[in-house]
Amino acid sequence: MQAQIQALLVAQGGAGGEAGGPNMRPHMEVAKPAIFNGEAGKVGGFITACRLFVRMKMRGNTVEEQVQWVLSYVQEGSADVWKENVMEELEAGEIEYEIVEELLTSLRKEFGGGEEESVKAAELRKIEQEEKSMEEFVQEFKRAARGSGYEGRPLMEEFRGS
Repeated sequence: MQAQIQALLVAQGGAGGEAGGPNMRPHMEVAKPAIFNGEAGKVGGFITACRLFVRMKMRGNTVEEQVQWVLSYVQEGSADVWKENVMEELEAGEIEYEIVEELLTSLRKEFGGGEEESVKAAELRKIEQEEKSMEEFVQEFKRAARGSGYEGRPLMEEFRGS
């Protein structure tokens, strides 16, 4: 009985480590996105987390499955109402996504827009080095600068003022 269980696990790529031979990739954990509730300042992080998960764990799934998976993390607040509208349109055949990126683009347009840029700009203006190392500070500044609308000389001035 124990041998049969071990054989099944090996056949499924589980215990035993020999399954699939040398070409089998090791199991990788990928974080799932946090629930998205429509906050403009969080749409970019949500989309990035979804893209990463879909690329790493859902490549073999259909576009419909990928879209439904992303929508399952869109909950609460104005995002929930938006999701219900999208689901109704999908079920009625009014819209169809050829790739999951189309849904993510629609999500960014709906919840990002100028509000996300103003949130990023405000965040950029608030950054201070405090007790961070220079490398930590620079990385935090770069992260906040993406999508803030600042570039060139105004961005350098914000960095100097931090």
